[in-house]
Amino acid sequence: MAMSSSMSLFCRLTGRSLGTVLGRGRGKTLTARRWYICASRTAHSSLDLFKKDTGVIYRVLGVDSTLVQDTPLRFRDWAVVLADTHIDSGQHYWEVTVKKSHEFRVGVAEVLTSRDECVGTNSSSWVFAFGQRKWFAMTTGKQVPVPLVGKPDQVGLLLDYEAGRLSLVDIQKAEVVYTIKTQFRSSICPAFALWDGELLTHSGLEIPPEL
Repeated sequence: MAMSSSMSLFCRLTGRSLGTVLGRGRGKTLTARRWYICASRTAHSSLDLFKKDTGVIYRVLGVDSTLVQDTPLRFRDWAVVLADTHIDSGQHYWEVTVKKSHEFRVGVAEVLTSRDECVGTNSSSWVFAFGQRKWFAMTTGKQVPVPLVGKPDQVGLLLDYEAGRLSLVDIQKAEVVYTIKTQFRSSICPAFALWDGELLTHSGLEIPPEL
């Protein structure tokens, strides 16, 4: 699924990390932390920020690319977003509301993942992709169908760093739909790709006890 260079990226989401009180972690104590969008360093000119930098909207025309600072951290050809919080331990949970989008990806990526590739196409990113009214789990470009029907307006992501698990959560049913299993080798952060519409991130939430 190639995307034109007019597509964008945003980086700094809302989420949380381990430490004090994030939720119920099977006997572990968790901490809540918020992520925000790092527009000055990473956002493509086609993306606008909103909701106090916790959301991103895709603009077809966008801003003149010469007006945004070019940095090595910026995704050059893909509408990708990375959070500014680096995760290297613990359990974490966040939610994403998606509106007016027919194709997007949500998941995690290594902090130093390539800025020339879209998340889900390499071995340093793990995402759940929605496209053509279907869900897939993706990494290294391989797609595995996920049994989630339609496009929910809001989904959850549950991460267990040590166990190497990233799960897609059906919020309405409060249950895990599918889990990607891997071994994280370095610091990671929440990652998002957006082809159209908008994304809004939610953090400071407790891990649902049902999970």
